Order: sequence, then C-alpha cells, then structure tokens
Amino acid sequence: MSLATSTIAGLRKRLVAGEIRPSDILDDLATAIAERDGDVGAYLSHDLESAKALADQSDLSLPLGGIPIGLKDNINAIGERCTCGSRYLENGYRAPYDATVTARLKQAGAVPFGRLNMDEFAMGSSTENSALGRTRNPHDPERIPGGSSGGSAAAVAAGTAIATLGSDTGGSIRQPASHCGVVGLKPSYGRVSRYGLVAFASSLDQIGPLTRTVEDSALLLQVIAGHDTADSTCLDAPVPDFTADLGKGVSGMKLGMPKEYFSDGIDPEVRALVEARAAKLEEAGAELVEISLPHTEHAVATYYIIAPAEASSNLSRFDGIRYGHRSSEHEDLLDLYRKSREEGFGPEVKRRILLGTYVLSSGYYDAYYSRAQKVRTLIRRDFEEAFSKVDAILSPVVPSPARKIGVNSDDPLQEYLSDIYTIAANLAGICAISVPCGAVTSAGSELPVGLQILGPHLGEAQLLQVAAAAE
Repeated sequence: MSLATSTIAGLRKRLVAGEIRPSDILDDLATAIAERDGDVGAYLSHDLESAKALADQSDLSLPLGGIPIGLKDNINAIGERCTCGSRYLENGYRAPYDATVTARLKQAGAVPFGRLNMDEFAMGSSTENSALGRTRNPHDPERIPGGSSGGSAAAVAAGTAIATLGSDTGGSIRQPASHCGVVGLKPSYGRVSRYGLVAFASSLDQIGPLTRTVEDSALLLQVIAGHDTADSTCLDAPVPDFTADLGKGVSGMKLGMPKEYFSDGIDPEVRALVEARAAKLEEAGAELVEISLPHTEHAVATYYIIAPAEASSNLSRFDGIRYGHRSSEHEDLLDLYRKSREEGFGPEVKRRILLGTYVLSSGYYDAYYSRAQKVRTLIRRDFEEAFSKVDAILSPVVPSPARKIGVNSDDPLQEYLSDIYTIAANLAGICAISVPCGAVTSAGSELPVGLQILGPHLGEAQLLQVAAAAE
C-alpha cells in the first residue's frame, strides 16, 4: 500500500517507528495528485513546499504528528485562499486567521495540505455548483461525487488525500461519503467549533472528518472536538475518548429501523445493501427494532425554509465593499451592491438567497419561517422519542447511488429531494455517520453505497462503536 492510500492510524505507527518521514507522505500525495487529480478535480489548490516546511517541524509525539489533512475550501487557514467555490472570493481573499479546527489540527501536529472543491458556499449536493471547476466521482468520472463536500470525499476515495475535513449543513459530509465509498462523520451540533467556517446556515452547519476508516474519523474528531469561547454555540461538554469503544461490538444494543426511511422511493439495490448490513449487525448480537419518525415527510420543506433564511442573512456580508468581488462599473452604492452580488454569486446561491429573503420578509415570516421552526421542534422530538427506545438508528444515506453529471441541472427540486434521509439529523442537531456497505452494479459500474447510522446528541462515542461494527 502506498503512503497516499494509507490510513492515519497506519501512518502514525510508521512515523513513530521512524520508518518514514512526514515529507515522504507529502511527496507520495503530490505524485498521486499529479497522476489522478486531473481526472477527479478534487483540489482547487495545494502548496507542497509550504506543507513540507510545516511537516519538517512536526512533533511526532503528538496525536496527528506528521499527518497531512485536506481542508474543504470554506474552512479558513491563515494565509491561504478560501474561495468557498465562488467567483466572489476567487481573487484576492486570503484567510487572515486559522479556523479553530485548523488551529487544533496544527496543535496536534497535523499538516493542513490542500484546498478542496465544493458547491458554492456549500449550497448543493453534487459539487456541480462550484464556480471554479468540476469534481468527478473517482469510481465513475461521468458521475457526481456528491456534495457539498465533494472534493473532500473524492480526494480520500481517489487516494490523493489521507483524510480531509468537510462541513455538513444538510448531509454535505455523509452524502458524498456514501457516493465515493468513504467514511463521513457529522458531529452533533455544538461538538465542534464553527469559528473560521464560512457560514451557510449557522444553526445547522457542523465541521467533520472524511476518512478511509471509522478509527481515523474517531482520531480526527478527538482533535477537533471541544469547547471554544470564540463560538458561542460550541458546547462546554466533556470530550470522551472516541476510540475507546471501537472494538466492543453491538451485542445487546437496540438499533432502530425507521419505516419512513425504507419507503417506495428508495432504489431497490440501495435498500438491499443497507438491509443486508443491518442483518450483519443483528447476527453480531444487536436487536433490530422498527421505529417511526413521523415528521420525516416535512423535513425537506422545513430545511429549505430555515437554511435559505439563514443563508440570506449570512451572505449579506458579501456586499462588494469589505472583501471579495467588487463590480468595476456602478452608478451609486445600491448599484454597487446589486452588481457585485449579481456578478459574484452563481445561480444556486442566488436562488437560495431569494428564497430566504422571501420567507423572512414582512407578511411571510409567520407563515413560513416561524412555522418551519415549530416543525423543526417536532422533528427533534421524534428523535428524542426514538432514542428513548434504541441506542442508534440505521438508514440509507441517499435514496440512490451517484447520478450522472448534469442530470438534475434543470430540476433543483429533484436535487433537494435527494437529501431526504440526511437533513433531519441537522435539524435535530444529532450526530450521524456514513459507512460504506457495498456497491450497486446495475448502472454498469460499481457505485458505492453508504449505511447511515444516527446517534443522540453528543452520542458520538457510541455512534462510532456501532459504526466500527458495521464497518
């Protein structure tokens, strides 16, 4: 196995034993990027020399000493570009500070390496909405890698990154992890600081790892989790040892199977693979329990009111005045705002800003936004009721395998519906993970499928225990 396709855990053993140096890993990654990324398009940029300079200073006694970690291009790293996949930030903007997760990676000895492609401002499920290039699925270049963290997932799957960080607002870590055949973890809301993450929807966003194994996700979460005074939503809660229970299995556990997640809309092969992996967990000693999450049918509508409303507010900072794109031709201040945003934002971002502004506007706030928040509470209560009966919940990640590029380009509603199984976890603030559980073959190529495991709020330790057994 080459260094570029190794795991964090495996590389750490070799580094500590003195068999390899951090610069060896970076050299292998650079070679892999040169050979493969032209076809995949996961990277927007990478700086090998700067990374090697940082790697030479790595303290190999630290938890991630010498390990390169790729960053989704909405996570700030001081001095580096942070484009969010948008023309608005393509030229001129460089991060003046480290995001908390970036700083914690460095404190743990890791080497941030590479900026990874994404749907513009994290708005999308395919990475087709990036204004800066197309990312393709490493398993079939005619298909999407998923999104919005498509570059982060594709790089791990293609062997051009050891592990990466992405962000998940409605499934943006788990969905591309499923499509690319890697592990993708969305921590509970408040478990990981959002400071330095360019905001899409502040009550939904969470940063999490994309890795080759559940163990690697646990190792990364161990480093990035924990209280941060720079983020008022980051909880001051104990951070357990996320690796401690990985080998304990699922004997005696109750695992919920929500009937609403196994409806007629799911691809038969996807359903069969998920149910087969659930059966394996049953053979390992778990009890499968049918449960109901009755407000699931309202999740998509609720999400696509709340998320665009928060995006409308968050993206108002991009005004052509302080940073980012500034229109060169304008008549007055209002015209400057209008033209800068018209020229800088792509179609999907504009669509969501318009939708969000509408639902927040006078006369419509109570009819849409206020009602959506009430339904969100009902969705959260569904999960609370479920977790009073079961230890974790099993489901598909997405209804079907990765689609072909361009299929939904004229049908955004169909694209939104692909998030049906992932967005409820964000609305409820719970933790969730996608673990590979096989591949469908009817499409002519092997297309990975993920098993989604959902756990209660701040229940990552047990979630990872179940995920390790499923893996």
